[in-house]
Amino acid sequence: MKFNLKTLLFVTAALCSTQLFAKNTAPANATPATQLISLPAANLKWTEIPETGGIKFANVRGNLAGKGPYEAFVIFPAGKDNPFHTHSQNLPTVVLKGTFYAVIDGKRTEYPAGSFYDLPAKLPHYSGCTKDEDCLLFQYQADHFDLVPLDQKK
Repeated sequence: MKFNLKTLLFVTAALCSTQLFAKNTAPANATPATQLISLPAANLKWTEIPETGGIKFANVRGNLAGKGPYEAFVIFPAGKDNPFHTHSQNLPTVVLKGTFYAVIDGKRTEYPAGSFYDLPAKLPHYSGCTKDEDCLLFQYQADHFDLVPLDQKK
């Protein structure tokens, strides 16, 4: 196989860009696990969020209601709707059970079990769980969870 200078430069550039891409796709706060975290469903400790109509969370790492990064399961009762709001940072979410929805710019998108979305920070929206069954979500953020209510969209 014969290599020329153009081929060598192309291969070198491809390898370098692959390495840069790989480094830039890892979460900024990702750290290697130093110990096993094992939480079978029966061992999760659920906490109801006051004045939310039954929304509960179970922390896996960190504390959804505290400061700093967290990872948590969240249960939304069937038919529970959030008011118009934003979040101060991105909110990645995996839907594990039920159908969760978001209404953004008047467009409703439903996320059945097995879905993922990453809601950008400060994006005004409505959200909630459809009436069919409770929703089980897995959410994580680099800092504490927040919900910033907004005036109803006209």
